[in-house]
Amino acid sequence: MVMMKKMKGSQSFRQRLLLSTLSSTPISIDEIRADETIPGLRPHEVNLLRLLEIVTDDPVVDINETGTRLKYKPGTIVGGKNLVHSCSLSRSIGYYLEPLLLLGLFGKKPLSIRLKGITNDPRDASVDTFRSTTLNIIKRFGVPAEDLELKIEARGVAPNGGGEVLLTVPNIKTLSAVHWVEEGMVKKIRGTTFSTRVTSDFEHSMRFAARGIFNNLLPDVHIFQDHRAGAQAGKSPGYGISLAAETTTGCFISADTTVSCERPDETGELDVEKKERSPAEDTGVEVASWLLQEIEKGGVVDSTHQGLLFLLCALSEQDVSKVRVGTLSPYAVETLRNIKEFLGVKFAIKPDPLTGTVILKCTGSGLINLSRKLS
Repeated sequence: MVMMKKMKGSQSFRQRLLLSTLSSTPISIDEIRADETIPGLRPHEVNLLRLLEIVTDDPVVDINETGTRLKYKPGTIVGGKNLVHSCSLSRSIGYYLEPLLLLGLFGKKPLSIRLKGITNDPRDASVDTFRSTTLNIIKRFGVPAEDLELKIEARGVAPNGGGEVLLTVPNIKTLSAVHWVEEGMVKKIRGTTFSTRVTSDFEHSMRFAARGIFNNLLPDVHIFQDHRAGAQAGKSPGYGISLAAETTTGCFISADTTVSCERPDETGELDVEKKERSPAEDTGVEVASWLLQEIEKGGVVDSTHQGLLFLLCALSEQDVSKVRVGTLSPYAVETLRNIKEFLGVKFAIKPDPLTGTVILKCTGSGLINLSRKLS
């Protein structure tokens, strides 16, 4: 019988649940936002627990009345076809995709799930970034490319969502360790602009502005348009841009953002005027500049993907993985702590003063998908 891990506070909630499930470790979390005006679990966190109930068999979830205490005993990861889940509108689908991808790999059956909600939002990585970058990072660890897919069936921005994506994840027996330290040179930039329930002029402006920044640096730049209308455009007006740079060694570095045209301000009134002050060109320039900053930091992934990279290394076969990243993000540091806590995997961290990057090494925990072997 595995001992229950006792934890406190709301930080790393999603990752704690993920690692608890993958390592079959029951957890109890106390004092979840106990001192805040609105204490307890947030709607998207409760919604994530519901999602875990869909993809695993018989998990035990026990939340106290105020939502400040949770006991979670993970079930077996099952996966399954034609599953459907409506995500909370307080976070985008991106919040749910990262844990789902990892859980899906270690399931009994291949996973195919339709997620409904907000596809693009400035807070979480967009569904475009998952397609262009996240899936490519996962493939590095020996996951078969043909069965790993994310289809964007409808777009949806805040506040009302209405987007829909279809995620398929194959099962694997184990992840391969990686030796991934060469960033290579950027050979091309690809991107997507989208607009829902607003004129596609916003997309032209963003594309033109972003291209203006890249054109002096690189000939191979293509930014595709994805203007959606009708049911495919979700329930709220907005637009956004997602960019990914691919390097000569197969690294993908990404940046994205989304502008929602009807976010209510604090009074609940729709704040339309504020949006008119920041033109779409500025959004294009901002994301293009952000992408260049991410490339400049160095590393084989961008700062948004550091946590995922470390999780993949820690979950892989009992062999040494070695990776290079730019400055460690706070989320990445938190991830390293959680990995040590749940998997007992420690990373050796060595700064490379010449490049300003950091090299990390670890021996994987050797997680094996036993349920797949039996089926």
